[in-house]
Amino acid sequence: MVTEAQVLEALSDVMDPELHRDIVELGMVREVEIEGRDVQVTIALTVPNCPLRDKIAGDAAEAVDALADDLNVEIILTSMTEEEKNRLRETLQQGQPRAQESNFPAAQLNRVRTVITVMSGKGGVGKSTVAAMLAVGLRRKGLRVGVLDSDITGPSIPTLFGISDAPTMSPLGIMPPTTSMGIKLMSINLMLEDKEQAVIWRGPLIAGAIKQFWNDVFWGDLDTLIVDMPPGTSDAALTVMQGLPVTGIVLVTSPQELAEMVVRKAAHMADHMQIPLVGIVENMSYFVCPHCGEKSELFGTGKSEEMAASFDTRFLGHVGLDPEMARLGDAGEIEAYENEEIASMVETLEEIIASAPEPEFSEPQ
Repeated sequence: MVTEAQVLEALSDVMDPELHRDIVELGMVREVEIEGRDVQVTIALTVPNCPLRDKIAGDAAEAVDALADDLNVEIILTSMTEEEKNRLRETLQQGQPRAQESNFPAAQLNRVRTVITVMSGKGGVGKSTVAAMLAVGLRRKGLRVGVLDSDITGPSIPTLFGISDAPTMSPLGIMPPTTSMGIKLMSINLMLEDKEQAVIWRGPLIAGAIKQFWNDVFWGDLDTLIVDMPPGTSDAALTVMQGLPVTGIVLVTSPQELAEMVVRKAAHMADHMQIPLVGIVENMSYFVCPHCGEKSELFGTGKSEEMAASFDTRFLGHVGLDPEMARLGDAGEIEAYENEEIASMVETLEEIIASAPEPEFSEPQ
């Protein structure tokens, strides 16, 4: 016969995978009922559709089952009341410095190892598609990946991934939707009732939204956060470079001289902000005829390799025009696309991420 105290002690070894605190301390164990060898535990999750619900339930059942032979353990999952959420928020904020410009503890609890921005300086060169494919490639390597769509007025990341679910609110902050591969996403388009609604905002409002996506979103533990940058080198780009701990910048260009000229401006901006250039990607470099296999440079021969050399950075590679990539992107199935050129770029990013220091995490006092 086990007691409630024994059950709670066992559950105190069950850690929330993202918060790194046990579920008893977090107030997630709402009720324990014991009748003979039947043990029923009710666990209140921060949000109803918590992506870690199965792991938490499984770990809890295993911990209680180990107390005695032949126990019948039932784990019931529910969601927290507002009162429970407030208590959890207070628990999480104890011993933590308050985050500036944030109403949630997410800013203290997130552990993001690297922030890699994908930038072009101009629109129309496939920056968002490259950002999405890099995120998918890193996720295939087993890394924990998030994508922050900072292109507030022209968001396209949710469409590429086929995500339309609105973010949910929790005492930890805004909970980003997760793709089928487990990539966390945040974009202004996920927060609009009408996805075709224009975001007609001035610079300060756009900057505020980007800051909120960093401070108030519960990203949890990430090896890298890929930031899809807006075109240009003004307010929004400045907000990302000054407000986020950017590890490095990937520049995306196309073969046209006009595109390269504008991308050079973005490279000079990165240099002025003293943020390292990870490398340069030349998108839309060529087209391979599906009938004869001939490779054509539809937009001319680019000078991206020369540009990379002039900025003393890597040339990450060429990416061709591929109808299959366009088809899968339009269908919201970019995670199904594979590309050898992107795979080689991912290896470079993986090395940069592996060499970055582990993010610090302040344990409560």
